[in-house]
Amino acid sequence: MWKKIIDYYNNLTPARVIVAYYVLTVTISTILLSLPISRKPDAPWSFLDGLFTAVSAVSVTGLTTINISETFTTFGIFILILVLQVGGIGIMALGTFFWILVRKKIGLKERRLIMADQNQISLSGLVQLLRQLLLIIFVIELVGALILGTYYLHYFSNWKEAYLNGLFSSVSATTNAGFDITGESLVPFAHDYFVQLIHILLIILGAIGFPVLIELKNFLLRKNSKEKNNFSLNTKLSTITYFGLLLLGAISYFIFEAQFFLKDKSWHESLFYALFHSASTRSGGLVTMDISQLADPTLLMLSGLMFIGASPSSVGGGIRTTTFALTILFFFYFAKGNRSIKIFKREIHEDDVMKAFVVSTLAVLLCFSSVIILSLTEDASLMAIIFEVCSAFGTSGMSLGITADLSSVGKIVIMLLMFIGRVGVLLFIFMIGGKMKTDNFHYPKERIIIG
Repeated sequence: MWKKIIDYYNNLTPARVIVAYYVLTVTISTILLSLPISRKPDAPWSFLDGLFTAVSAVSVTGLTTINISETFTTFGIFILILVLQVGGIGIMALGTFFWILVRKKIGLKERRLIMADQNQISLSGLVQLLRQLLLIIFVIELVGALILGTYYLHYFSNWKEAYLNGLFSSVSATTNAGFDITGESLVPFAHDYFVQLIHILLIILGAIGFPVLIELKNFLLRKNSKEKNNFSLNTKLSTITYFGLLLLGAISYFIFEAQFFLKDKSWHESLFYALFHSASTRSGGLVTMDISQLADPTLLMLSGLMFIGASPSSVGGGIRTTTFALTILFFFYFAKGNRSIKIFKREIHEDDVMKAFVVSTLAVLLCFSSVIILSLTEDASLMAIIFEVCSAFGTSGMSLGITADLSSVGKIVIMLLMFIGRVGVLLFIFMIGGKMKTDNFHYPKERIIIG
C-alpha cells in the first residue's frame, strides 16, 4: 500500500504536489485553530467557520466569518501567526528552511517544487534565493514588530499586550494577510499617521515581490558604490507597475471621494485615507474607515485594484502586476500593428505574453462566474458581491460586511477564490491539466475571421 502511495506521489506533477501541500496545510490549520486551547470557551464556532478561517489564513486574505479578537486565545493567535507565515512566504520556502537545518540534500524534485511554488522560471539559484528571501522577510517582520510594539506602549495597558499586537500587526501587514486582533482593523489609528505609514511600508515590502527585494538588497549592499548594478526586466516592470497603480489608486480615491467621504476632511486626512487604502487594497486588506461609506465608483476602482493584486512571487494574490502590465502592453503594441513587445531595450518572450493573456482571461471568467453564483445564493447588493469576489481572488480581505452572513455555498465559492488567488491561476491551470504533452503531429493551418 505504501509503495503505491509513494509511486503515485512520484508521478504527480509539481503543480499538483504544491496544491496538495496547500490542501494539507489548510487541513492541519483547521484542526489546530479548532482545538479548545486555541479558542475562548464561549466563542461561537463551527467546522465551516474553522475551514473558512484556515483557508483565509493560508491564502493570507483576511476575510473571516468570525471576530478574531473575540474567538481566539493567545495560543490561538500564535497559531494564526504561524499559519500566516506559511501562507505568506510559501510552503516550499519554509520546507527548504527546515531541509537546510537538518542538512537534507535538496534534489531536482525539490527544486522543481520550489520553482512551481515561487513562480520561478529557472532551476538555478533557487536555494540561495530562498535563503535570502527568508532572511529578508524575517528581518522586515522583526523590525516592524519592534517599532509597532514599542509605539503601542502608548495605546495598551501593559507591554505584553503592546508587543503581541505589534508582532501580529507586523506579520499581518508584511504577509498582506489583513487579519487584526483588535476587532476594528486600523480604524482606531485613523488619525495616527505613524502607525499608518509603518503599515503602508510593510504592505509594500510584502507585495512588491521577493525577487525585487533581493535585487534591492544586493544593490544597497554592493561593495563598490560605483559598481554597475543592472536590475532585471522583471524588477523594473514589477516596480513601475506596482507604484504606478498605487499612485493611480490614491489619485482616483481622492477625486471620487472629494464630494463624498473626503468632503469635510483636511488635506492631510484626505491624503492618508487615499494613500493607505490604495496601498492596502492591492492585497493588504486593512482599513482605517468603514469602507461601506465609499461611493460606488470608488468601490469599483478598489475592486479593480484587488483583482490585479500584488506583484508575482510575493505574498499577494490576484492576476499580479506583471500580468496586467503585459496585457496592457500587448493591446498597445497590437493596436500599433506590432506583434512583439519591446520595453527597456528588451523583447518580451511570446510565451510570457500568452501566459499573461490566459491568466487574465481565466481570472475574468472565474470572477464573473462567482459573481453570478453569489447573486443567486446571497441576499446582498451586486456591488457588495463584486467587491467580495475581487477581495477574495486578490487575497485582499476587505469586505462590505457580507462575509459573516454568507450562505454555505457562498462561503465555499469565496474559499475557492481565495485558494486560487493564493496559489496562482497558472499553477491552478497546470494542476487541472496535468503533465505537458508534446505534439506528435500537426494539421494544416487555416485562418478564421476575428472581430
